[in-house]
Amino acid sequence: MDPALQSEYGFSRKQMILGLIAVFAVYGTTAYSVQTLNIARPRMAAELDGMPLYSWLMSIPALFGAFVTLIFGKFSDMYGRRVMLMVSLSFFLAGSMLCAISPTFIFLIVSNCVGRIGSGALMMLCVSVLGDMFPPLQRSKWIGLLNIPAGIFALFGPTLGGWFVDNLSWRYLYWLSVPLIGASLALVPLGIPPIKKREHTIDIRGCILMIVASSTMILGFSFAGTTYAWSSPQVISLLGTSLIFWVLFIKGEEGVKEPILDPQVLRNRTFLTVASATLLSFFGQVGILLYFPVFLQGVQGITATHSGQIITPYSFFMAFVGVPVGFILARTKRYKWMYVFGYGLLTFDMAAVVFFTADTPVLWSVLVAAVAGIGLGAFPTVNTMVVQNAIPKRLLGVSMGAIFFCISMGIALAPAILGSAMNLTYQGKLKESLPAALKDVADNPAMASLGNSRVLLDPAAMASLEAAFKAEGADGEVLFKEAIQAIRVSMEAGLRSTFLISTIAMLIAFLLICTVPEISMEKGAEDSAPAPPAAAARQAATGKNG
Repeated sequence: MDPALQSEYGFSRKQMILGLIAVFAVYGTTAYSVQTLNIARPRMAAELDGMPLYSWLMSIPALFGAFVTLIFGKFSDMYGRRVMLMVSLSFFLAGSMLCAISPTFIFLIVSNCVGRIGSGALMMLCVSVLGDMFPPLQRSKWIGLLNIPAGIFALFGPTLGGWFVDNLSWRYLYWLSVPLIGASLALVPLGIPPIKKREHTIDIRGCILMIVASSTMILGFSFAGTTYAWSSPQVISLLGTSLIFWVLFIKGEEGVKEPILDPQVLRNRTFLTVASATLLSFFGQVGILLYFPVFLQGVQGITATHSGQIITPYSFFMAFVGVPVGFILARTKRYKWMYVFGYGLLTFDMAAVVFFTADTPVLWSVLVAAVAGIGLGAFPTVNTMVVQNAIPKRLLGVSMGAIFFCISMGIALAPAILGSAMNLTYQGKLKESLPAALKDVADNPAMASLGNSRVLLDPAAMASLEAAFKAEGADGEVLFKEAIQAIRVSMEAGLRSTFLISTIAMLIAFLLICTVPEISMEKGAEDSAPAPPAAAARQAATGKNG
């Protein structure tokens, strides 16, 4: 890098090398966790008897991830990237160890929440560090290259996760993350410089309002259609409370000295368009992340190892497409065509999954996974570059925290809504599909098992149900086969409803992104508001390199 640019951005050559090593290590460790555990979630839920709460394993931790991306993004502007990376990695380490020893599904969800407090902010902090280190055009190349460690785990992670599930235990996947997190925790203080301590005012009111608004929204959608009816007082009260607190949060940020979400970010048209489309696209992505493995393992009867191999093209392209995208951005300085192409491809891809059945050839699943990865792969790099160039550098941490907040909220909302749709469709279809003679043969425990789709995912549960039917004689054995077929058909119908909703979300995202304005990729945005004295002094002294 040019020495003048090094001086401008406040990093010596040695600091840059060590900083890049630390950033790549942290990003790769986060990618390992994502790529290996996605494929293992159906078995976790089945073994710990948590299929009725399966969607909560993603939605509730994602809610915590949404909190920290926004709050830690602001704190990283105030106290530095290094301290926030170390705090995040410490939570990530504790959560991984708790997950590995989880005795119940509820304990596993809570442990994932602890881990997500840490891991939820790591990718955002990594790209913020790169924003501190490099000017815009060079930044796009490094953000693209950041996908290399993610791509390595994307290539082997799903198959590795499936192999551990089939041959050992999903718990080992958490234990394997411990040394990776520990190594990252050691590298961060070596590679990321601290900032000078200054007085700051924490927006406590904003934090509380945002937490209440987010949590009531997720709980409202999680309870709707499952625990309570959509029109029930409980659901209406939760969603109404959420709406009120969101309004209070947005209005309250206007008069705050150091707001969690600066109003200048919310008034930026480019940011709002990208953020809205991003939330909807990651909402739709959950159809692939969370429910496509269930379709492969439950409806089509594919092992976790083989389903991991089928999902691998998705993970691989999702990671590696960002590498050439970064260089293309630096060369062409144009991005809108990437958005339109990617969102259009994803919309078409999700629509195709709606028509999948138990008899759909595996080759089509591989193709769908690959196309989804290609469509989504460009978004992290393009989103980062567009947002960092649309928002003043003073608000880099806030803006990146806000865009990752939208990602986390999309991932948190999707399981709540999609899980409700799946459960309602599954139960309704099951009542139609079960043979009438079943109630005369099966005992109460066996009938209860039929309402839980975990029998298609857990060999032990399947064996127990089969033994209960066979005890009834020849008729029981025949009815067992009919009952399993009914469960499989019902699960297929439930999953189809989730894929349809995901497709609608992607279509709306596509229409939104078609309106995104094209901005300059060569220089940062002008600041429409004067920087606070502390921020101005920090910029002058260190180039804001925390």
